[in-house]
Amino acid sequence: MTLQQLQQKFPDATEDTWHQHTNGSGWIKNTAYVEPSVYVGPEATVSGDAWVSGKARIYGNAQIFGNAWICGNVWVYDVAWVYEDAFLCGDAQVSGTASVFGYAWIYDNAWVSENAQIFGKAQIYQNAGVSGHACVCDNAQVFGNAFVSGYAHMCGDAFVCGI
Repeated sequence: MTLQQLQQKFPDATEDTWHQHTNGSGWIKNTAYVEPSVYVGPEATVSGDAWVSGKARIYGNAQIFGNAWICGNVWVYDVAWVYEDAFLCGDAQVSGTASVFGYAWIYDNAWVSENAQIFGKAQIYQNAGVSGHACVCDNAQVFGNAFVSGYAHMCGDAFVCGI
């Protein structure tokens, strides 16, 4: 993506406030931290005070921003958004138009796809997955090979375990 294309998403972007990542040419706002080992694809962006490390892969039109923290072998792709204080680690994946935000944690081979939203202090872990238009929020947890999909809404202190 060119600087002019970046400015369509971020009108105040300049070459003084953004740079292209050496591994993939994606755009990084100078306030964010992205290790050289991370792949940031040419259409992806990392901004705010986000921190991305390890062998993470951010590509497609994915956006990482706010205080999001990503480490390990995490993949965020398609048009997925990870923001606010979300934390992703291990071999987690977020794809489609999914959003992970608030203080949500996705880790330990977990995945979120399609139009799912994970927020609040929700946690998805231990090979669990959330897809469709599902929403997992508050202190809800999905873990142990469990799967939540469709138009399911999990809130409060709910949990789904597939062990």
